[in-house]
Amino acid sequence: MTSTTRTRYGAAIVALAPVVMLIAFVGHPFIAVLPDAAAIGEAVEANTTLWGAVHLLTAVGIALTALAFLAIRAYLRDTGEDRSSAWALPWVVLGSALYGFLPGLEFAPLAAARTGGDVVAVQETLASWFIPMLAASAITFAIGVVGFAKGIAVSRILSPALTRVVVTALVVLAVSRFVPLAVVQFYLQAAAGIVALWPVAYQMWRPQVAPAVRRQPAAA
Repeated sequence: MTSTTRTRYGAAIVALAPVVMLIAFVGHPFIAVLPDAAAIGEAVEANTTLWGAVHLLTAVGIALTALAFLAIRAYLRDTGEDRSSAWALPWVVLGSALYGFLPGLEFAPLAAARTGGDVVAVQETLASWFIPMLAASAITFAIGVVGFAKGIAVSRILSPALTRVVVTALVVLAVSRFVPLAVVQFYLQAAAGIVALWPVAYQMWRPQVAPAVRRQPAAA
């Protein structure tokens, strides 16, 4: 695989990841405050198929997001940025792994609904695991995203104006995971992901931008 092909493959993942998250979040039944056991119980019992599908898609989107940052890390390394994104990547991967447990937990009420169990009781039991997991995933992901934001800024792969937009969107993406409100956790996070990652994906895709040209010469 040539360098250009590898970079474009990574660009496709960077562009696809926020789209999958957007579809999953928009398709998720509206739960004003997470986790609201009663509201979740109603949503699960209303459509178990939809509940399972959106959480499976969310897990896929989270995995793609981790791969997207891995691709961005490789691209930044090729440009000569080998500090901030290097230490940030493990935090993003860890945060994504922890965040991926959350849609997995939500298959428990689905199983309860299909077997005649008490969906609300199951969800209430999961709450003691859900909140700490959400907090841990948000903290670790935020640490990594801050590192990537710094890496993108210092690498100058984007114009100054677009850099400010992407860095701001990355910060919003990280902060949105802390807030257990559907408007923020689902919709704001999905929008921030698009704004943060699509410009980077486009830059990675552009054929005229060669890593060897962009690499800054070493200081004498």
